[in-house]
Amino acid sequence: MKVLVTGGTGFIGSHVVADLLEQNSEIVVLDNLRNSSREVIDRLRSLASTEFDFIEGDVRDTQLVREVIATHAVDAVVHLAGLKSVSESVRFPLDYYDSNLVGSIALLNAMAAEGVYRLVFSSSATVYGSPESTPITESHPVGRVENPYGRSKYFVEEVLKDLVASDKRWSVAILRYFNPAGAHSSGAIGESPKGTPNNLVPILTKVALGKMDKVFVYGDDYPTVDGSGVRDYVHVCDLAKGHVQALDYIFSESGLHVWNMGAGRGYSVMEVLKSFESVIGKSIPHEFSGRRPGDVAECWADISKVKRELGWKSDKDIHQIVQDAWRWQSLNPEL
Repeated sequence: MKVLVTGGTGFIGSHVVADLLEQNSEIVVLDNLRNSSREVIDRLRSLASTEFDFIEGDVRDTQLVREVIATHAVDAVVHLAGLKSVSESVRFPLDYYDSNLVGSIALLNAMAAEGVYRLVFSSSATVYGSPESTPITESHPVGRVENPYGRSKYFVEEVLKDLVASDKRWSVAILRYFNPAGAHSSGAIGESPKGTPNNLVPILTKVALGKMDKVFVYGDDYPTVDGSGVRDYVHVCDLAKGHVQALDYIFSESGLHVWNMGAGRGYSVMEVLKSFESVIGKSIPHEFSGRRPGDVAECWADISKVKRELGWKSDKDIHQIVQDAWRWQSLNPEL
């Protein structure tokens, strides 16, 4: 099996590549390096005993993608390329629709032109919008999304639904991530957001290193265990394994398959913060602030469907997540 991984130098993509290489899969990585570094390629090669090819390029370049697929005899695609900041998407919506939606359509056109019909697509729990209840199942309503990033993922899901309905040769897995965090146990690859991080765990590591002053906790009066918001944090290495299992699945099952990828339980902001403090052995400066518009009290995944159909679940708890994230950041303080 030869797999094209788009966005394979990013946070999630690099861990997916590492796991595929560990399984001795043949890999070719395509990435424009907009939000990542070429150094990731060297680090992945140092981790793996299996060599792989890297092409610097953009999924919107249909001719390039066709050449990559044909030259490397690609059998399937894991599509992770795209932009992922909710706040940035509000400021630059056209960038997000161009990169995430137009890019995905360009990739699908290139795949169809070369006769490749197996795809694992990186989606997001943001497609659910503000859920009516938790835990969230795959049958929850989607599309009531409050930002361009989430809408771009929802629109791609709709494109894939129509595509599979129109042509039975397609076999597509849509993975709806909740909150990926953590890092590879080696400390060689991890999350390295450019600019100010938006997610809780990288913010914690930056504060611990003294690169940010404090953690803002948005809301202390939610009806939760300690008043702070509750979210589903899934270890990125568990998430990577889910991609490999989804890839195996679509080689035997055609059609459209949708799975939540989360831990299947929630952790409050303060629980994550306290766990991080226990790992590093010191207090983390933090300040409570008002609730942010659109935030909900609790949000986590029902993962019974993915357990039943893929046999997948998240094995690593929040302590392992913060421990691995801190190891990565400690070994790479400038990233």
